[in-house]
Amino acid sequence: MNITRFTDYSLRVLIYTALHDGQTVTIKAVAEKYDISKNHLMKVVQELSNKGYLIATRGKNGGIRLGREPSLINVGEIVRLHEQNSVLVECFGSDNQCVITPACKLKTILSKAMEQFFAHLDQYSLADLVNSDSQSELKQLLQVSEPSTF
Repeated sequence: MNITRFTDYSLRVLIYTALHDGQTVTIKAVAEKYDISKNHLMKVVQELSNKGYLIATRGKNGGIRLGREPSLINVGEIVRLHEQNSVLVECFGSDNQCVITPACKLKTILSKAMEQFFAHLDQYSLADLVNSDSQSELKQLLQVSEPSTF
């Protein structure tokens, strides 16, 4: 199964913001670190903000930060948010023209496989993606500096 770019970017934004421990980051910074379109990210951020996963603040000192604790952001939920209605094969869609649909068992098999895919993802939270085992390397790869203390 392929996930859409939108889902991929959603997970990346959440990972990046989680690495900033409650600090506000800009969409521009996220776009630059991942080398992806700022315009596309704005749509992703708007969706995540509307669903409460991010808090977005407009203006000169605006940006985004997590709207929930990383442990409360479920990976399966994020993927399902964008992929639940995915048309894996033609018979999943409303415009199904496949002539063997009445006798074909493929739709049932693939539906069960998708259920297992989502059930597996449901076992993980954003906290698992940025846990202490990977956090240091992720911060290094994304050039995330530690917050300054005054």
